[in-house]
Amino acid sequence: MWVVVGLGNPGEDYANTRHNVGFDVLDILAEILNVEFKKEKTFFRAEGLYEGVKLLLIKPRLYMNRSGDALIPVFLKEKNIEGMIVVHDDMDIPQGKLKLKRSGGSGGHKGVQSIIDKLCTIDFYRVKVGIGRPLGKRPEIYVLEKFPRSEKKVMKEAYKQAAQAVLDIVTIGLEKAMNKHHTS
Repeated sequence: MWVVVGLGNPGEDYANTRHNVGFDVLDILAEILNVEFKKEKTFFRAEGLYEGVKLLLIKPRLYMNRSGDALIPVFLKEKNIEGMIVVHDDMDIPQGKLKLKRSGGSGGHKGVQSIIDKLCTIDFYRVKVGIGRPLGKRPEIYVLEKFPRSEKKVMKEAYKQAAQAVLDIVTIGLEKAMNKHHTS
């Protein structure tokens, strides 16, 4: 089984913000898998199969900087976890572009850092969705802003591509998925 974590902040106030792209990508994955999220204490979960591969989709219900706390119960309960993929926003990637990788640091992303700290590992896959770097805005404000109408179409396509990138990682492997989805 693969655990796929979409990072974001809980609640309607944060819906459709730059920091919640992980949640938006997981919503698309849930549609593809024809599954619905169920509420648990620290996360929402949905399970499905894609080409014979079992996927456990997780959206933490805790704030971004506590994402790792939300995942501890998953890893205590679930057995036979083949790998974990974390889907999140990245300001160092141009808006609408993707970067796939395995391992490494958090790049300053507090949700990713929380996962590294709480699970005591850097060895997991990442699907990074570019949101661009703000011009003249503090990053902590920029990531909590909703996308303006002019950016929504580009991001919707990026979410679809990111969802497919997750499915490709679990079926054809990271290297082939990178060749298919890395954009410049």
